Amino acid sequence: MQNSQQFPPPGVCGPTCDPPPAQQSHSHHCPGGSCMAPPAAEAAAPGLSPQPILAPLLTAFLFPGYFLEDFVDMLCNQKLQQSWELLFHHSVVIICFGIAVVLHQYVGFALVALLVEINSIFLHLRQILLMANLVHTTCYRLNSIINLGTYVVFRIATLAWMTRWLFLNRENVPLVTYAVGTVGMAIMTPMNIILFYRLLRSDFFKSSREVQQDKEK
Repeated sequence: MQNSQQFPPPGVCGPTCDPPPAQQSHSHHCPGGSCMAPPAAEAAAPGLSPQPILAPLLTAFLFPGYFLEDFVDMLCNQKLQQSWELLFHHSVVIICFGIAVVLHQYVGFALVALLVEINSIFLHLRQILLMANLVHTTCYRLNSIINLGTYVVFRIATLAWMTRWLFLNRENVPLVTYAVGTVGMAIMTPMNIILFYRLLRSDFFKSSREVQQDKEK
């Protein structure tokens, strides 16, 4: 009986497709010994694998959805005089995050802005305590201190860093994107400073008239 040489099917490692020694460590991890390109080959073609950008891109996509839903809710259920500041704030956020999502660029910069939302936990808790008439409680006082501390760290410091980054990288950012980012920072920074002043005055530096009213209650 004549022996015929058996060639392995394409893609399966056999004597004819042994990888060089430098690549053998990659093929040893393949189920069934299937020939695979080493990770360096994938890295040589950036953009083919979406995994590195998928998670942050999804995060950057979800948050504009939250702000958009809140924007529509306030527009339908609140008076414009009461909510115009938040509507303006949400509009800026939606535009800036929308640029990152559509262009698939500056996603990391947009995600840094989400550090601001850490303070929103205590800011919203403060509003809930106010609605529950729990102003004169230890819980409210403790939340006020944490709220103010996180406000400085996660709002003011984050916005300052983002403004600094834009200034230092102005030559590497397209003019339109840079203009939108600069206008956004110019709007958000004063709004947050004003809100910080209101919180400081309301929770820590009440006027003598307000203190007298609290005692009468």
